[in-house]
Amino acid sequence: MQTERVTFLTTPDHKAALDAFAANSGMSVGRVVREATTRYIATPASRDEEAALAFLAPEIEAAVDDMKMSIQSMRENIARTCAVVDAVLAGERP
Repeated sequence: MQTERVTFLTTPDHKAALDAFAANSGMSVGRVVREATTRYIATPASRDEEAALAFLAPEIEAAVDDMKMSIQSMRENIARTCAVVDAVLAGERP
């Protein structure tokens, strides 16, 4: 594999965190940076997914509101049905 050198500037804290992460992971700093940048470059789909989620969020919120209203309606129907059943069991006319 042919390689080329890439130099970037970072803060001392970030460099220390990068060194510590690499050491704890059993990797070189170069490998950590290569893997991280490879994942970053490969994420345009994630940006598309974020846009899709932003588009879908209002639709999902509306659907949840509709479900809440349906559930409330079902609860009311169940309560009315229970009242009728209780009346019939008690010998009353509903």
